[in-house]
Amino acid sequence: MKIAEVDTFIVNAGWRPWLFVAIRTDAGITGYGECSDMRNPYGIAGAIRDLQGLLIGRDPRPIEMLYWDMYRKTRQSPGGIAAKAIAGIDCALWDIKAKAFGVPVYELFGGPMRERQRLYWSHCGTFRAGHHELLGVPPLRTMDDIARLGEEVVTRGFTALKTNILFPGDPARVYFAGFGGGPGTTDQNISSALIRHIRELIGAFRSAVGDDVDIALDLNFNFKPEGAALICQALEEFNMMWVEVDIYDPEALRRVKDATRTPICSGENLIGLREYRRYLDARAQDVLMVDVPWNGFTLSKKIADLAESYEINIAPHNYYSHLSTLMSAHLCACAPNVRIQEIDIDDIPWKDDLIDQTLVIENGDLRIPGRPGWGANLNETVAREHPWRG
Repeated sequence: MKIAEVDTFIVNAGWRPWLFVAIRTDAGITGYGECSDMRNPYGIAGAIRDLQGLLIGRDPRPIEMLYWDMYRKTRQSPGGIAAKAIAGIDCALWDIKAKAFGVPVYELFGGPMRERQRLYWSHCGTFRAGHHELLGVPPLRTMDDIARLGEEVVTRGFTALKTNILFPGDPARVYFAGFGGGPGTTDQNISSALIRHIRELIGAFRSAVGDDVDIALDLNFNFKPEGAALICQALEEFNMMWVEVDIYDPEALRRVKDATRTPICSGENLIGLREYRRYLDARAQDVLMVDVPWNGFTLSKKIADLAESYEINIAPHNYYSHLSTLMSAHLCACAPNVRIQEIDIDDIPWKDDLIDQTLVIENGDLRIPGRPGWGANLNETVAREHPWRG
């Protein structure tokens, strides 16, 4: 079997792009991977094209060798766009290999350890704040609307949710200063008023969902360690599943963790064993987030195993399509140290159509499929019907 073609699809996912890789072989097997990045899709797609010369004409099954060849070609630019390109290719290669053997990917890693995976409803309210009309859902005008959303989470069978710093209103908005918010926002300062608002927001969710549904808050890169610690302390009474804090300094993150009883989750932005090891050595978080589309399956499994040696559970970062959901679920299937898995429930109307098999979600759990490969293929026709225009 030889690699005959490497193709990419940049798909319109409403307010952000999704990026898919298709690797076609001369044996008629096509493998699919996802390496979506809402900010650099064309750069990653270009990096995938740059790597084609290492792949065309080669056997797709010795994946470790192919990974190291791609890594060595790009090792002077570690992480970022190059790593995400490698990750998408890596995931497509595992899909090919598993299909060639007629087994799910997790069988190649000693699985399954579980057949169902608990999910949390991610970006709960975040997407509704700016895109409720596209989603076909009610707007978030008041804290009462937040409470009704919490009740919807429970009614639909989910036992956990994660939200961002939402401001209901007309229109509603989300606090994302860490990704761009005007003059002065690079300082990442926090005010007493903002802390009071965050307490009101989480309190509205807690009152609506009750004591037995887990709640997480994602702070992204919005605050310095001081501000993150103040928020975590202010939320201790709400028995949070975690507060998610992104900081590019493991010792600074450890300061936040030591300052509060609220569990800390971090790691979605990290790539590779070397980066993750620094945070594990610092005991900087309670839960380690691993992004499969950005690390690839080869590295993600190694990162999960490394975390297990530190007695830390992982939680796959899954801000993407259902293909990523399946890739992440296969990691959960073969890892012994899983906390919970992310999924976006509010999403574009054509999300389900992008794969050729329907996800089975029951009582907030994903049934991990036993079909070969990831358990579903990219529907290339639908992908081409929704091109990303920037």
